[in-house]
Amino acid sequence: MTMEEAQPPWAARDGLRITRVRAIVTAPEATLVVVRVDTSEDGLYGLGCATFTQRAGAVAAVVEHLAELVVGRHPADIEDITRMVHLSSYWRNGPVLNNALSGLDMALWDIAGKRAGMPVYELLGGRVRAAVPIYLHASGATIADTVDHARELIASGLSHVRLQTGGPGVGTYGAPGIPGAYPSAPNPDGWDVERYLAVTPRLFAAARDALGDEVSLLHDVHSRLTVKQALVLCRALEPYRLFFVEDPIAPEHYDRLPELRAAAPVPIAAGEQVGSVPDAARLVTAGGVDLLRLHISAIGGLTPARKLTALCELAGVRTAWHSPADVSPVGMAANLALDVSSHAFGIQEGHVYAEEVHEVFPGTLRHTNGYLTPSPAPGWGIDLDEKAAAKYPPRHYGHERWSTRIRRPDGGIEPP
Repeated sequence: MTMEEAQPPWAARDGLRITRVRAIVTAPEATLVVVRVDTSEDGLYGLGCATFTQRAGAVAAVVEHLAELVVGRHPADIEDITRMVHLSSYWRNGPVLNNALSGLDMALWDIAGKRAGMPVYELLGGRVRAAVPIYLHASGATIADTVDHARELIASGLSHVRLQTGGPGVGTYGAPGIPGAYPSAPNPDGWDVERYLAVTPRLFAAARDALGDEVSLLHDVHSRLTVKQALVLCRALEPYRLFFVEDPIAPEHYDRLPELRAAAPVPIAAGEQVGSVPDAARLVTAGGVDLLRLHISAIGGLTPARKLTALCELAGVRTAWHSPADVSPVGMAANLALDVSSHAFGIQEGHVYAEEVHEVFPGTLRHTNGYLTPSPAPGWGIDLDEKAAAKYPPRHYGHERWSTRIRRPDGGIEPP
């Protein structure tokens, strides 16, 4: 049976067809993977985010493979195409396969919006809010440096700020560390969890004292604690009224998130490292999170994310989509489409993209007074200049070179 013979009976309703699917890998800031889907209509194409920075080459290879499955299909059949691609590998899920699928999925939604002459969020039911508040990351080598950075962000209009501070060891997450801080230990560059548990409450005590009660404060543990350690930290942070504590335990232990959430006096956000829709859904249905925080390209794109958003609405859980430098402007636009069209919205992680990113991706959004407003242009409102993208070849192993150095003073490895 040929691929044409395998098409469903409704595929021939008109002449519009997918003619090409390819991955574009570029690194104007972080290494980004974007899928472009071309059609038989001149000038009609779509872009989708498939960024898995740490395995960009693997994602691009999968995109090349799945192109044969979808060339010749009608781009409007998003549900059927994405389900077919998802099931076609037999062994499914995981960030490589799902990011490739996400790039295709988001590109098809971009095409749908362009065909309709509407931004994607109007296809999802339209806006329930005009714009979305974001948070940015304040960090520093010391508590005082972190608080000063937070003060600068607040002065720029932000009302939500994530705080991370440095300290001994090169493994400090989200802030500068101090090499050689444990000269008598087997690993002089080690990161010490007990020191982290002692210093983090002091960071938030200083921040509340300096910044007042109006700003919302957040913190990312980055999956480094046991359940008991996470509970100790959450209880220590209770007086400082955090908006959320993110990823307090490793994803391997997410079955214990309901237990932790029930005992913790601060909201719990998790899900950044989830690589399947059922796993994400279980975080919501099992009562494990107050805020569902997904890298939506890692679960397959907008199509599954909008269904999970509806689940959050029904369960009283809010969303806080992952969106640092290694989410492309196309991926950020997809996040915003969900944010402005759903009552489940909680907060949106923001990132101030480098000017090189704006060069490669015309239409990249900028925040104003701590808010992001989605583009009114059809589709995502984001384009990709391939000549500019070619000026910034992908970089490999940056994250790996950092993450493999995150060890305790005794030499044992920690999660990155």
